[in-house]
Amino acid sequence: MSRYDSRSGDPTSYRDVEGFGGASAYGGSVRSLSSRRDYDAAEPTRKLDLDGLTPFEKNFYVESPSVAEMSETDVEEYRQRREITVEGRDVPKPVKSFADVGYPDYVLQEITKAGFVEPTAIQAQGWPMALKGRDLIGIAETGSGKSLAYLLPAIVHVNAQPILAPGDGPIVLVLAPTRELAVQIQQEAAKFGASSRIKNTCIYGGVPKGPQVRDLQKGVEIVIATPGRLIDMLDSHHTNLRRVTYLVLDEADRMLDMGFEPQILVAQN
Repeated sequence: MSRYDSRSGDPTSYRDVEGFGGASAYGGSVRSLSSRRDYDAAEPTRKLDLDGLTPFEKNFYVESPSVAEMSETDVEEYRQRREITVEGRDVPKPVKSFADVGYPDYVLQEITKAGFVEPTAIQAQGWPMALKGRDLIGIAETGSGKSLAYLLPAIVHVNAQPILAPGDGPIVLVLAPTRELAVQIQQEAAKFGASSRIKNTCIYGGVPKGPQVRDLQKGVEIVIATPGRLIDMLDSHHTNLRRVTYLVLDEADRMLDMGFEPQILVAQN
């Protein structure tokens, strides 16, 4: 069963994120208003410095004719059949096939190579929302295709942005609670980003920093990181988040259970 919570965002905002939660009902509630209020109240004089930030695009979704023709009854029947529950305003209709998403050929080629037949439930509903640049919390079972639900829109997002300049940090940041999950996500990012020559790196604790630092200094569009090592790299000025316009919290509930809330809030701010 998949559940979605979508919130509209200001199309010019540098604070919008793509948040994907874990398999529990707690999901990605690190984006809750109470957490933001508590954090902002603790630092009332803190201001965002948006000067000099690179402009970006985030809405790439064009509804296909076959999806547009779906009636509300059709949509409801499809969601019930796929066990999809949605909450939020103006939630787009789900897609039934990969062709409905409007992915570029280089993405469709990778999907075909992987042998996928149809989108999973979280992909069918999550892709239109992510491609529209909407704030999103997605809750789905393990093995439901959650990683590709955010990685494929991330690849489209990266390819639409200005190229990295020397000293730029990543465009996409994926936070994961453990080294094992971070490595799994990187493998998927490498596989599906290869045709676009999108560079990525995985940074986590428990190993020497040297290779990770070198990757960051060379410039990578996608960083998959555990919270503690990310904060370490930021504090050491080995990277920055000024170019991040697509943020994913994978298994956010687990990160909170592990006590990573302060690090997550710092990364989001």
